[in-house]
Amino acid sequence: MIRTAKPGPQPTSVNISSPTRRRGKELLTVLPFIAPWLLGFLTLVVYPFVASLVWSFDRYDMLSPPEYVGTANYERLADELVTGQRFGQAVWNTAYFALLSVPLSIVLGVGLAVMLSWQVRGQAVYRTILFLPSVVPIVASSILWLWLLDPQAGLVNYLLSLVGLPTPGWFNSTAEAAWPPGWFSGQWGFGSKDALVLMSLWGVGNFMIIYLAAIGDIPLSLYEAAELDGAGPLRRFWHVTLPMLSPVIFFNLVMGLIHAIQAFTQVYIVSEGQGAPAGSTLMLSLYVFLSAFKYLQMGYASAIAWTMFLLVVAATWALFRTSRRWVYYQTGRGIGVRG
Repeated sequence: MIRTAKPGPQPTSVNISSPTRRRGKELLTVLPFIAPWLLGFLTLVVYPFVASLVWSFDRYDMLSPPEYVGTANYERLADELVTGQRFGQAVWNTAYFALLSVPLSIVLGVGLAVMLSWQVRGQAVYRTILFLPSVVPIVASSILWLWLLDPQAGLVNYLLSLVGLPTPGWFNSTAEAAWPPGWFSGQWGFGSKDALVLMSLWGVGNFMIIYLAAIGDIPLSLYEAAELDGAGPLRRFWHVTLPMLSPVIFFNLVMGLIHAIQAFTQVYIVSEGQGAPAGSTLMLSLYVFLSAFKYLQMGYASAIAWTMFLLVVAATWALFRTSRRWVYYQTGRGIGVRG
């Protein structure tokens, strides 16, 4: 008898193109939903970004076609920076504002967050009162501060005069409280840039809330261990609270520096859109606006904007480099410095 072998299972054919076809169908399904955002991103972000880079090498008044001039716009920026003219003045004003407002906002935000973390009666009320100024529209708060810091009829100068203190000129003055030569000549005081710094501290509630949340995440065991070692309140703050807050401080430092360099709305309002008085509030962002839309020098304005971009990148890179030495993160093995 001859037995025939039973046929084994036949290999099934695999449709290799089915995953690709399925992904294509998914893309066609999703594309109509993301098309409005994608179109807006390309036209409002990518195109201006690329166009400004091209225009920075052109002479362009928006009324006639761009004319290629090479690096003439950047050479003009370098010349004004060296001679201290408009661009140099804008760089100094921006650096003055950023180097004062950002550290002060961090110190004030951390201090308020630590105090608001204390278990006292009315804690929620205090938190609400200190956070409310940060939700006031920037235009309204700018007008409010124009009245508060009015040299003649402002509330701040009125209170200073009651206690016998000198009344600064604030937005009407070009004095600089943080510029050392003025200390020795007797001409120093609080001027327009110092008033802008004071205005920036008005909205410190945003930073305060972030610090307050970070303080709530600090393990109590760290404070208990420090207390067992004999550490008092100041030592616990210095060796436990600040290191644990260092990632949040670093984040707010980077974001605060970027926002300070790009400050525009409040500067435009208090300076009547001109950087008054005598250019003491002429920030880089305002100078870009004036160069582009008042003087119709779009190519030159684009060169300023790209210089601002490079300054922000350089400052951010420097902060990230230095953060390796003072920013600490919680890891699975405990607390470690960023390596």
